[in-house]
Amino acid sequence: MYKRLLDLPALLRHKSFFLLGPRQTGKSTLLRASFPDAVYVDLLESETYHELSSHPEYLRQRQPERKSCLIIDEIQKLPILLNEVQLMMDRNPSLRVVMTGSSARKLRRGAANLLGGRAWMASLHPLVSAETAGVALSKRLNCGGLPSVLDSANPLEDLRAYVGAYLREEVRAEGLIRSIENFSRFLDVAGMTSGEQVNYTAVANDAGVPARTVREHYQVLIDTLVGHELPACQKTRKRKPVAMPKFYLFDVGVANVLKHIESHSVGSVSFGQALEHQIFLELRAFLDYRRLSLPLTYWRSQSQFEVDFVVGDGVAIEVKAKASVSERDLKGLRALREDVKLKHALVVCLERLRRKTEDGIVILPVQEFFEGLWAGEWIV
Repeated sequence: MYKRLLDLPALLRHKSFFLLGPRQTGKSTLLRASFPDAVYVDLLESETYHELSSHPEYLRQRQPERKSCLIIDEIQKLPILLNEVQLMMDRNPSLRVVMTGSSARKLRRGAANLLGGRAWMASLHPLVSAETAGVALSKRLNCGGLPSVLDSANPLEDLRAYVGAYLREEVRAEGLIRSIENFSRFLDVAGMTSGEQVNYTAVANDAGVPARTVREHYQVLIDTLVGHELPACQKTRKRKPVAMPKFYLFDVGVANVLKHIESHSVGSVSFGQALEHQIFLELRAFLDYRRLSLPLTYWRSQSQFEVDFVVGDGVAIEVKAKASVSERDLKGLRALREDVKLKHALVVCLERLRRKTEDGIVILPVQEFFEGLWAGEWIV
């Protein structure tokens, strides 16, 4: 089992919480390891699901008084149970409840409330660099970060099964779409354009579905935690920024399957895209695990200057999948710095050794960036 960075016992000491994340990111495994003595209710078990759907009060009536921790897996399948959870928490303030879910959409639409502030929100992401010591970067860019896939003897087949069984069939099973055929065509196009600016009209034309439906499908991916929107930074005044967001799938390996890429070769366009994608996922996980509310954006001017990631108001990161960073590669960071005061301007690349330019831009090898990120060197 991988040692995860998300400290669930520390969270639970403060408050009950929802633990959200896509299927197979390791939520159940981490919970059982973190709370071995808790009462565990798994709504993926058919008998448990049918019983509690008919008699939600059984959840409250069967909770042993001596137990102070209750875990409900896949709570979005029965949002009605939240009423029982709220009643239990009101009657027993010492009770702590962890509720996992793989669809924020079903929770919002199916529940009268989300416990009125009685529970925090936490996210579990695919494995990040600090959790996969000894796993080569090339393997992570090819296989992604789902634990079962990284450990698989045939990761590509497992990823294909995941895309087929979960991203298509499970979304349909949740009742979130009307046409699986339309959604499948959309998903193929959305996967091919993961990491790019979202152009609803272009995706609609390629997928053969209306632009309005494309917008709804993107929201389904975000609500089911399968994708993340990366907004455009709007802070510059000298150079007018674009406003269109980017979209990234939650896992590099899943994106590879949808892009029909079996492996990346260093120096290829797909390698650079996968590296940028992975760094986005590391940043997103870092902010969530450290419970930092800093905005994560990208910047592109109408005159085509661009910086891949801007964290908060003071950290700008450009990703270059090359072994020698040139002056030309620094133009975006320098243009952004004319408008925004930056604490750190970084280029994450494949150079062997760290260096700093005369005007303070730090050129970082990928692994050194990962280590510095999780050590709190760049973002606090």
